[in-house]
Amino acid sequence: MKHGFLKVAAATPKIRVADPVYNSEQIVNEAVRAVANGAKVVAFPELCISGYTCADLFSQDRLLASCKESLGWIAKETAYLDAILFVGLPLEYLGKLYNVAAVLHKGKVLAFIPKKNIPNYGEFYEVRHFTEGPDYPVDVPFMGEEIPMGCKILIQDENMQELVIGCEICEDIWAPVSPSTTLATAGATVIVNLSASDETVGKDSYRRMLIQTTSAKLVCGYIYACAGEGESSQDLVFGGHNLICENGALLEEAARFQNEMIFADLDLGRIIHERRRMNTFRMDDDQLITVVTCKLLMEETTLTRVFPQKPFVPGDDDLLGKRCDEILTIQSLGLKKRYEHTGCTQAVVGVSGGLDSTLALLVTVRAFDMLGLPRENIHAITMPCFGTTDRTLDNSVKLAKTLGATLKKINIKKSVTSHFKDIEQDIEVHDVTYENGQARERTQVLMDYANRVGGLVIGTGDLSELALGWATYNGDHMSMYGVNAGVPKTLIRHLVRYFADTCGDEKLQSVLLDVLDTPVSPELLPPVDGQIAQKTEDLVGPYELHDFFLYYVLRLGYSPEKVYRVAKHAFKRTYTKETILKWLKTFYRRFFSQQFKRSCLPDGPKVGSVSVSPRGDLRMPSDACVRIWMDEAEKLKA
Repeated sequence: MKHGFLKVAAATPKIRVADPVYNSEQIVNEAVRAVANGAKVVAFPELCISGYTCADLFSQDRLLASCKESLGWIAKETAYLDAILFVGLPLEYLGKLYNVAAVLHKGKVLAFIPKKNIPNYGEFYEVRHFTEGPDYPVDVPFMGEEIPMGCKILIQDENMQELVIGCEICEDIWAPVSPSTTLATAGATVIVNLSASDETVGKDSYRRMLIQTTSAKLVCGYIYACAGEGESSQDLVFGGHNLICENGALLEEAARFQNEMIFADLDLGRIIHERRRMNTFRMDDDQLITVVTCKLLMEETTLTRVFPQKPFVPGDDDLLGKRCDEILTIQSLGLKKRYEHTGCTQAVVGVSGGLDSTLALLVTVRAFDMLGLPRENIHAITMPCFGTTDRTLDNSVKLAKTLGATLKKINIKKSVTSHFKDIEQDIEVHDVTYENGQARERTQVLMDYANRVGGLVIGTGDLSELALGWATYNGDHMSMYGVNAGVPKTLIRHLVRYFADTCGDEKLQSVLLDVLDTPVSPELLPPVDGQIAQKTEDLVGPYELHDFFLYYVLRLGYSPEKVYRVAKHAFKRTYTKETILKWLKTFYRRFFSQQFKRSCLPDGPKVGSVSVSPRGDLRMPSDACVRIWMDEAEKLKA
């Protein structure tokens, strides 16, 4: 529960139709198993105490009485369990029968939440037995107490304030206006659905899509528990298709026809953050909602949730290929529009033989092909200086020639040396002035050459570098259109790989593969024995860590402590805790101190859910103080 994580479960016990005594025993056994695995919220299927397929037996007094007795027994037997249980049963009140979810905690029944939409079509004929539940609670006597029963009831945990649970039953989610919509806009962060959805060909796909879409639209966690084996197969078969989703993502899914219990870790902090940033997610304060409270023990959830090491990179190969093509298209279309608007027909790209400039050149080629402009109008300029190696210089030359761009080689050693004399910089002192002087000279060459040919300078800097401020102000920081500004470093590698795999040109593929194999470096310090001496990741840290931090800090608003926790979980076999903490502190320090560079970025296309554009996603003051983030980070122990 710490950091907003909550382990939940959806269980499908094997039942016997019209045998509440047997069914209640199975429910208790499953509840005990769920809690033993850390679950704090456990959902069971619709009418699981009686069985959904009882049909006209629902009118039998003995069955209804046995269901109530069994509910009382379940409450008693689970009194020691620190979890909120949702159990389905038929409940009679004032001569009407309701299909309800009983909410249990610590031996008490907190509420009865009835089904709102009663289906009476196709294979369903529930209107024969059940009555639509009331919106606003009525008090139902049970075990010597008055228990509220109504559709507009929320269950809130007093210790974990972000845990607010709403409940709907089966058909409710299939209806045009679902109770979950009302409950979510009234504050529910988790929706529980007790269901008895039968299986027909293809229905599982629709059901999955429905749950995922609902969780996305309502920005919530959604726990769906479905009836399975044990229900009558007289006319229908039930598959126990349990699902747990969060804000559109499928976290866990049961195999059908196996009566599985599934677990997932909901991130309630992420849900709250997402709602906070979406001004169109409006809370409805006018609703008459009844809130019933309980207290769960605050314990640290043992995380089983998967946190991908590369959140910007899809794990599925097919999806990765589609994503790469889509991103390249977005980048190219953005640049295409800029050329159509300005009327320019020439482009200037500084090529270094590194990943970023390679991608920028590839995107420029795509855009020019779309425009029908000759590739020779792309001026690929390579500018060797003190730190340039033969390998990167050779690759930049091969790349330009293979793509059909106009290659221009301009050695800037003399101009940089002359500049150092002008400003009295000792050329033997390899400090920041030595490095940045080269970067700014390259940008000056590109800008002036663009003026000479009447073109635009295409920026090469990527999202990861901009987040860390790893760019020379008014050097590689500046361009006339930054095609890589929305692409993180961990994704750039895959974009170049995708281009290599799909270009159909062996020579181009060969040079792209060698670029991919080259260490990331600005090449501003002299080589050692002909090899790159300055490796970026040795200086600022691994980009896969920084991209991970960037996603969870900027996209999800995680605190340093929470970022550190999930990073340790994700990289436990890759980096030591000390290494992760070291570079996390570096990330925060650089991210805040370098905002002034991002405040005046050139235009560039947004391609994913994270962007640092001052005109778009990141409206951050250049003088924001990092103190409270660093204070928390300094308290963390590796």
